[in-house]
Amino acid sequence: INAICRKVARKVVGVGKQYSEEITAGRVTEHLGIPRYRPSMLEEHNQIGIATGLAWTEAGGELLFTESTMMPGKGRLTLTGQLGDVMQESAKAAMSYVRSRAEQFGIKKDFHHHTDIHVHVPEGAIPKDGPSAGITLATALVSNLASVPTRRDVAMTGEITLRGKVLPIGGLKEKVLAAHRAGVTTIILPKDNEKDLADIPKAVLDVLELHLVESMDEVLKIALVSPLTALLPSQDQPDSQISNSDDQVTH
Repeated sequence: INAICRKVARKVVGVGKQYSEEITAGRVTEHLGIPRYRPSMLEEHNQIGIATGLAWTEAGGELLFTESTMMPGKGRLTLTGQLGDVMQESAKAAMSYVRSRAEQFGIKKDFHHHTDIHVHVPEGAIPKDGPSAGITLATALVSNLASVPTRRDVAMTGEITLRGKVLPIGGLKEKVLAAHRAGVTTIILPKDNEKDLADIPKAVLDVLELHLVESMDEVLKIALVSPLTALLPSQDQPDSQISNSDDQVTH
């Protein structure tokens, strides 16, 4: 708005006080140039090896797609997409977690002896860092190795430990608003971030299905199109979900 006002003011100085101009939506590009920010949108189909994460940027929240593919090799893990040190460590932690649980996920326990894994986060010209993509990375890896598609309408954010625990993250409000803006209907969040939901408009929370989780087992039950055999519902690990009808947490 300031930029537009300055340009109009210059015209007033040059033409005179009689100058007037109506700024419509169609004329915004004329004054400010082409949009610099392109909001991300959901994938069109459920796919194997692709998980939708959430990131915080200076422009607000953003969807963060994580891709995983495999090929014959000797266990090499390749990370691309201009990932920072912390995010690379998250990817390695996610891989170690998946390897430690491979058989329980229906994955051959020695897969790393003859398989190379490549993890890529698109928009490689943009630097990315932080631990909050941990559960997204792990989900993409499990989906890829177990050949089970992920749900396109699910987005997630959370740090992962080697034991598969889900730890809290920052920028929750911006991330949830970005997911809502992109058409996401289900969001997986760390249980310890429940208090931060108070910062999000009720109108947004009312149309979202929010799952507050403490472990990767819970994440995978929600994010994958079909459940892994070892993760079929049990009474040992209940899922915490925000019920939008009565605004209460149910267990």
